[in-house]
Amino acid sequence: MTSTRAFDPRARDIDLVLVRESTEGLFASRGRGTIEDDREARDTMVITRRGSERVHEFAFRLAERRRRRGRPGRVTCVDKANVFVSMAFFRRIFDEVAARHPTIEARHHYIDATALDLVRKPWEFDVLVTENMFGDIISDQTAALVGGIGMAPSADIGDTHAMFQPCHGSAPDLAGQGKANPTATILSAAMMLDWLAERSGNGALAGAAQKLEHAVEAVFASGEVKPYEFGGRDGTAAIRDAVLSNV
Repeated sequence: MTSTRAFDPRARDIDLVLVRESTEGLFASRGRGTIEDDREARDTMVITRRGSERVHEFAFRLAERRRRRGRPGRVTCVDKANVFVSMAFFRRIFDEVAARHPTIEARHHYIDATALDLVRKPWEFDVLVTENMFGDIISDQTAALVGGIGMAPSADIGDTHAMFQPCHGSAPDLAGQGKANPTATILSAAMMLDWLAERSGNGALAGAAQKLEHAVEAVFASGEVKPYEFGGRDGTAAIRDAVLSNV
């Protein structure tokens, strides 16, 4: 799951979450693909009912929580159901789950059209749910909407456990220089607090999550802080301190 929120005042309406199923899809073929007589290579997409129901249910529950906070309450199924049987199956299960959440708007969008509309009108999306490979690709695209992967938090959430981390990997070339943007890490911590709040019913945790999010939003809305990847000169410590001053 990758959360993307725009902090540029000109794009204040961009606030979306991408949910991807990360145990199957095309990635299920990793290490299992075949090459036939050096003539052709094959990888297999795997879509199961259990995996699809789980990820769709998560997406609709998330949209319900976001709706209580003022978001539209909309889930978009991103697929290629017009070409692949596996994606038609994924969409059919989405519709079954949608019927159990009548207060949430359910939409369908082909992956190629989604990539286009994430550029043309990203503010129309709320929660998107998709297969693993498609999600791997458009998660970077959604991060680019707000300046890059240094701004995008993410989480790997299972039935009982979760791990929260920025959607980017490590950056050995920046080690020891103090240039890394900590924003995605801070927002990942906010996502963790929100998840813990939902599981425990502890409103203080949810409040702390919102404080962190609002603090980050205030920092970048002010225009006074500019990370290195944006062409600025504010590094890890400067951004951290600016966020702390707004908490």
